[in-house]
Amino acid sequence: MFVVEQQAAYPEIDGRDIEPDAELMWAADDDDVLATLRLLREPENTRIGRVATAAAARGRGIAADLMRSAVAYLDAEAPGLPILLDAQQHLAEWYGRFGFVVSGDAFAEDGIPHVPMRREAPGR
Repeated sequence: MFVVEQQAAYPEIDGRDIEPDAELMWAADDDDVLATLRLLREPENTRIGRVATAAAARGRGIAADLMRSAVAYLDAEAPGLPILLDAQQHLAEWYGRFGFVVSGDAFAEDGIPHVPMRREAPGR
């Protein structure tokens, strides 16, 4: 999706997939992966990234369900830690549905405008 649809021809591997505590979550229909995301742990926060949904699965709420699951999982695993992500700027409102707020200046990644976002842990 990132390389073909968004014409972001860059090495997909950033070295973080092989970190011992990196995890992937996905939603599937039989053998077809419909949506996926990656969870990372950092000293002061957790992080969600690489959120992607197959074109044929978009608009069905699958990614939203996956995001809710990821947020709940990280909140249970690391209570009190914020969750960070870098969102494509046009999706900031969508991430806002899960409690994320823009937390810094916009930046371009592979020519695509992004914004850093943060979700504070419940009760903070």
